[in-house]
Amino acid sequence: MSESAVERAAVGRRFAGREVGVMLALGLLLLVSVVLSLGLGAVDIPPGSVLHILAAAPFGAESGEANEAVLLGIRLPRVLLGIATGAGLAVAGACLQGLFRNPLADPQLIGISGGAALASASTIVFGGSLIALLPTALAAWVLPGMAFLGALLVTSLVYAIAWRRDGLDIATLLLAGVAINALTMAGLGLLSFLGDDQQLRQLSLWLLGSLAAAPWRQVLPLLPIMLLAVLAMIASARALNAMLLGESEAFHLGFAVETVKRRLVVLCALAAGSAVALTGMIAFVGLVVPHLIRLVLGPDHRTLLPASALLGASLLLLADLVARLTVLPAELPVGVVTAFGGAPFFLWLLLRRRSGGGIL
Repeated sequence: MSESAVERAAVGRRFAGREVGVMLALGLLLLVSVVLSLGLGAVDIPPGSVLHILAAAPFGAESGEANEAVLLGIRLPRVLLGIATGAGLAVAGACLQGLFRNPLADPQLIGISGGAALASASTIVFGGSLIALLPTALAAWVLPGMAFLGALLVTSLVYAIAWRRDGLDIATLLLAGVAINALTMAGLGLLSFLGDDQQLRQLSLWLLGSLAAAPWRQVLPLLPIMLLAVLAMIASARALNAMLLGESEAFHLGFAVETVKRRLVVLCALAAGSAVALTGMIAFVGLVVPHLIRLVLGPDHRTLLPASALLGASLLLLADLVARLTVLPAELPVGVVTAFGGAPFFLWLLLRRRSGGGIL
């Protein structure tokens, strides 16, 4: 074997070792985030008690303690919602950036989240009485379903506006996303004017984002939907890698480009729409997380997508923890926390591009 081949093999082994190390570190970060989120709040539960209650729960061992009721009835569904939402938004953002070959694409910027929020808000204001007549098991699916349809409609509209004979016009895509976001915000404002006091409170939480409304009956339908969407997007990693080279190159490598694009658009809309249906508008997770992973692991979607899922879940749980602990006994909307963290990062990306450093 030549000396250059030996060097390449050594570099490959070092990079593979770094990938494993980073994935293990992200898994540990997620575990720590879960334990902290379950234990800290208005009522503090020691980590040992958290683990004991979780270990006993599958066997039906109920102690009747207040800590157990708080952990299993309030915090556990909230943590699961945070994991599903953070992972779904981060992976959807990474997929959109790869699909559109633009590092500024994410569910918020191109209008997917706004479309989902508008469809969900319309359902709350105009369909609340109808939902109340449905069986509980069916009613739990109405809001995520409408959010998905809204997200899919907006995604298809933005994609159609930006499409040209020679491919996708990224500048038009982003501008169309800005216009769609403005329209959805106007629609949400109108719905806020038309809604009653209870609906107005729900809509206010939607605009700012929150994990507070997380009863088991609403969280459980979301978990299989989000798991399916995230796993299907991760399974498309090789196709996304090929599309980074260009659509014609991906076609010659054996990928059905149009089929891949349609599938990923639907999956991103499904992930973002389902998340927004329960949590509202949580900005910057889909934009920031893929960039942070690329800084460490590079652009290979085979590692970028699963790593983004882990980091997105961890960061959203930590942001929710900050939101809950900052103004006890009240809590900040988690969207405020993610915006305070994500907006400076977004500005840094723009300044880096302006200085000629490019955007990863």
